[in-house]
Amino acid sequence: MLKSICNALLILMTLAATSQNVYERTLKLMGSRFDITVVANSETEGNQYIDLAVNEIARIEKLISSWDARSQTLEINRNCGIKPIIVDEELYQLIKRSLKISKLTNGAFDISYASMDKVWHFDGSMTEMPSEEAIKNSVSKVGYQNIILNDENHSVFLKLAGMKIGFGAIGKGYAADKAKALLQQKGVVAGIINASGDLNTWGKQPDGKDWMVAIVNPLNKSKVFSWLPVHNSAVVTSGNYEKYVTLNGTLYTHIIDPRTGYPSTGILSATVFAPNAEVADALATSIFVMGVETGLDFVNQLKGVECVIVDADNKLHTSQNINLKPID
Repeated sequence: MLKSICNALLILMTLAATSQNVYERTLKLMGSRFDITVVANSETEGNQYIDLAVNEIARIEKLISSWDARSQTLEINRNCGIKPIIVDEELYQLIKRSLKISKLTNGAFDISYASMDKVWHFDGSMTEMPSEEAIKNSVSKVGYQNIILNDENHSVFLKLAGMKIGFGAIGKGYAADKAKALLQQKGVVAGIINASGDLNTWGKQPDGKDWMVAIVNPLNKSKVFSWLPVHNSAVVTSGNYEKYVTLNGTLYTHIIDPRTGYPSTGILSATVFAPNAEVADALATSIFVMGVETGLDFVNQLKGVECVIVDADNKLHTSQNINLKPID
């Protein structure tokens, strides 16, 4: 269930004479582009706030990294099939919430996707379908049911040898949430944490206007379908139109169903609006795996969650409480 965030979200900031109170910085964190925006009284204060956010995101990266030799996540993976690993409360609760999302989505979201063997290649090198046996074997060690948690000692155990967990489909959203929470705690009245499309906002622009996001045409990023206001919430877009392979006339995306090993089809992009970026991040990927009809039905049952889907024919589908106003 590899995840890539498309550039289908744009931020519109129509500032008046108070524009000097908005301070931004773009940098690379967690291997991705982060854009951090804060409203502050001075450039010095703005930079101090941004530094706090950067340090918090770096802390989260160390916590959830599956390659950092000192991370507890890597220690869990090293001991798959051997023994449980006691972890910090924060990591334990993140894993626990991830398993709840797995159950809610019937496995469309699964942090054990990291156990998947790579049989699909989206770099132009594939010329034929992998065999059914290879695809089936590729997910033989994937399954959130084999992640065993112990609430008493906060231990995590991967039952199968060769299992791994990874936070590629939820980690940047979680980091955006934590950075936002820290800045709010420090008194920052408004801002945006944009983690390569995992976007979390709070407050308003200095001129009193809402932060706005655009639903962009996946096939033409210069064309905007519609603008929507974002009120103290998160927006995440997943897209498949940059990494895919076409075999026997069918387009297969890089977002793979962790239950079957087959790439998802039928969706170009899925944008999810949710109370926090962690949930939006996980659900955007899940909707891709579910497909248009099942994905919309699923979202319509969730309180406080909405979505906009662009299907393979470049047609818009929205959940029941979104009212898009198309731009001519």
